[in-house]
Amino acid sequence: MAANELVIAEVADGIAIVTINRPDKLNALNTAVRQAFIATLGRLEADPSVRVAIVTGAGEKAFVAGADVAEFEHRTAIEQFTVSRCGAIYTAAAAFRKPLIAAINGVCLGGGCELALACDIRLASATARLGQPEVNLGFPPGGGATQRLSRLVGVGQAFKLIYSGEMINADEAWRIGLVEEVVAADRLMARARELAASIAAKSPVALQLIKEAIQASLELPLAEGLRLEAALFGVAFASDDRREGVRAFLEKRRPVFRGQ
Repeated sequence: MAANELVIAEVADGIAIVTINRPDKLNALNTAVRQAFIATLGRLEADPSVRVAIVTGAGEKAFVAGADVAEFEHRTAIEQFTVSRCGAIYTAAAAFRKPLIAAINGVCLGGGCELALACDIRLASATARLGQPEVNLGFPPGGGATQRLSRLVGVGQAFKLIYSGEMINADEAWRIGLVEEVVAADRLMARARELAASIAAKSPVALQLIKEAIQASLELPLAEGLRLEAALFGVAFASDDRREGVRAFLEKRRPVFRGQ
């Protein structure tokens, strides 16, 4: 794809690399970037050759530095409400039916951190810095941090990050559970591809059902969640992938999953 596109998607071996491509603005999210990202995820979700996607930012300085604050200056409250409620980039990431990995390659602030929170797994460069600085501008987070962050790191840590507006380094983000791994900067994308390749080799049917069940666990009481898990297990049991997986296990070979 053209280097001047705001969101670049490259697909190979079942893995899509989605790059937010606005490095001169530290990949800040403006309206055009948001729309391009949502459209890109839609295409990748519909593409049967894509099994896993990785989201990252162009350049070495930033994953996403946050929302483009310049758009806020003249926006009315009603306009902002409409922007927040219609086609949110964070909702699109969370609703993506395939595994989604954030490769956090630099500053990851505000809306950028919220985008990472909406992904399934977060890998961070050792040079990454993360935070929710919205309070410094006089407003709370608006892309999901008050909801997703507390579920991920606990209420106290969420209050601390959001109240203070401070940045934390990658090691601290790992300590509190905000990221799953910290990787040397020059190894980040290799590690992300390695993890994605491992996941891509699994059954697409099972992966989609796993994602549905884990996401539901954040909202359902345990008894209801267990019932959902049992129902999804039954769905998987009817799939060709399940039959192939069992057959391959008994024949002592690698399974070849087709997502059916």
